[in-house]
Amino acid sequence: MKIQSIELCKLELPAPTQRTTPRRASYNQTSKRAFPINKYPEFPRQLRKIPGEVANECWIKVTAEDGTWGAGVCHWGPLIAPLVREHYAPLLVGRDCFAIEFLNDLMWRSTQRFGGTGLAMVARSGIDLALWDLKGKLLGVPVYSLIGGPCRPHIDCYCTSDDLDWSMELGFKAFKISNPVFHEEGTEGLQRIVEKVAKARETVGATADLMYNPVMSFNVEFAARLMERLLPYNLRWIEEPLMPHDTDGLAQLKRAVPSLPIATGEDHKGRYAFRELVDRRCVDVLQPELRWGGGLSEALKIYVLGEAAGLTTIPHSGAGLPFGQHFHFAMPEASLAEFWLASDPGVPLEEAAKIPGVAVPRDGKLIPSDAPGFGMDIKPEWLVPAWT
Repeated sequence: MKIQSIELCKLELPAPTQRTTPRRASYNQTSKRAFPINKYPEFPRQLRKIPGEVANECWIKVTAEDGTWGAGVCHWGPLIAPLVREHYAPLLVGRDCFAIEFLNDLMWRSTQRFGGTGLAMVARSGIDLALWDLKGKLLGVPVYSLIGGPCRPHIDCYCTSDDLDWSMELGFKAFKISNPVFHEEGTEGLQRIVEKVAKARETVGATADLMYNPVMSFNVEFAARLMERLLPYNLRWIEEPLMPHDTDGLAQLKRAVPSLPIATGEDHKGRYAFRELVDRRCVDVLQPELRWGGGLSEALKIYVLGEAAGLTTIPHSGAGLPFGQHFHFAMPEASLAEFWLASDPGVPLEEAAKIPGVAVPRDGKLIPSDAPGFGMDIKPEWLVPAWT
């Protein structure tokens, strides 16, 4: 079965008929967040207002010659659109849509002159996810069956949110909180972080898994000082403390504070970046982002690297996306999945779900849809051409 077309789209869902009134605004509107660019005070510390932060969701629709189509998603639509339209689509249209490994190798090899990572990898991610969705639909099976089949009865999830009261009410038993501090804030910033983590630990209890996510906002010196101070709070891990290029810095942190695990990877692009992390033994948890780091195909390769080294792979935001759900359901060493709580407190998860047909956690557990492909219940008219 050959690829007939590859299109750039936006997902435009019908307006909901009824919505629960939130109890209050989500932490996504109220919590300060630090990112690398916050070195400069002119930039706000508010999600979705930070230059370079996730924006412009872009759906990729791959249609086979019999009219069956699959959909994948990435971000930064205006930036990746020329890559898809002018480079990847002409390269792939007319080729066998089942040959996903071959198609990914073509995309990888064809980008070496201008860079196979960065935006080229982001664009490739959306295409790869669409190819897996299409393959599952053509064969009439869920994607998790294509990559090995279920290895657990359900997926255990942790909740990423500063709204810990709402997360606990929803039944989650593991939690991750955000970071408001940039490393140049020094000792005063350290103290604010320690106070936030201490309060979170008191809220969730001594036995709950608790994680903390700096999102690339520290340097080695600040991170090492902080990690020492956080040891009494028994964190399961500290996440992405340094920018993705600083593998030497991660290795230094592992030597300085070996008893506090480090997770990273959402901003690493592709297996070669992760191979360096694994070879250096400078992280404990690998976190590929399926929408930016090469799609499902690349995540499976990263998983094998980690598995061989005894490391866990936990894709970024995996439990909130159909792609990550199918990955977790089939991969034995991917036992805990991240659910990013984007909705306001009081709004049921089913009501806040952004992709129709995709399961949401109940009491911190979920089972992916067994419908063909990734199980997304998206009508073709909802995928509107964009960035043409």
